[in-house]
Amino acid sequence: MAPLRLAAALVVLLLVLGCSKAKERNGPIRVGVLQSYTGVMAVSGSSVRDAVLLAIDEVNAKGGVLGRKIEPVVVDAQSDDGRYPLEAERLISVEKVSVVFGCWKSSNRETIKPIFEKHDHLLVYPVQYEGLEESPNIVYLGATPNQQIVPAVKWCLDNVGRKFFLVGSDYVFPRTANAIVRELVAALKGEVVGEEYVRNDGSNVAAVAAKIASVGPSVILNTINGSPNKAFFHALRAAGVTPKTCSRCCRRISRRSRGSRGCTCTR
Repeated sequence: MAPLRLAAALVVLLLVLGCSKAKERNGPIRVGVLQSYTGVMAVSGSSVRDAVLLAIDEVNAKGGVLGRKIEPVVVDAQSDDGRYPLEAERLISVEKVSVVFGCWKSSNRETIKPIFEKHDHLLVYPVQYEGLEESPNIVYLGATPNQQIVPAVKWCLDNVGRKFFLVGSDYVFPRTANAIVRELVAALKGEVVGEEYVRNDGSNVAAVAAKIASVGPSVILNTINGSPNKAFFHALRAAGVTPKTCSRCCRRISRRSRGSRGCTCTR
């Protein structure tokens, strides 16, 4: 379904933006794709890139937009937070793209938001986010916590257990989401038995898994990003935490991130 939604978004946005300049009506409509395809965020960014490129292929196969083909300009931010604003500026000012589909992490979106507002340009942010932000220059395609995390937590409380362990990457989305979860779980008479954050390189996943094993939660709410997920799932299995002993609710994970062991998202 994601490529279908992206294809629909592409058509609508490009009808409004890409086809508005008469002098460019005979050329392709250039679309920026800004994600990370190398480094720790490659497993996440590559999935979004593939979905956007599939949507572009589907639109082009049907003749493009008003007879014009869509030309993707794919940029690798290399999992380097500092590259996102530089590449966003280049896509707008040098590559002259009509719109940018970009970012996985909310912290990266926040760093390029001022650039899009300065140029009165448009960013399509394609994944779920923490809410608490709006901009006339950003289309937020993903779910906010009340649409995704809150229903998942309520379901777990009703069907799995009442003891939650919160684990995530150390940046704005996981910390904001976990603050919401803590209040919700307390209001519904559950218990948060632990909260830990995984380093960007995943070097502390064994210690986090050991803490989880020591407290025995009913549910692990996982908001880890990128390749550290694989190391985390292996560390859980090594610590004796399996889907039979504890359910995992993964809220920010791509299929590539799951690996082959210990990656069941619900019991």
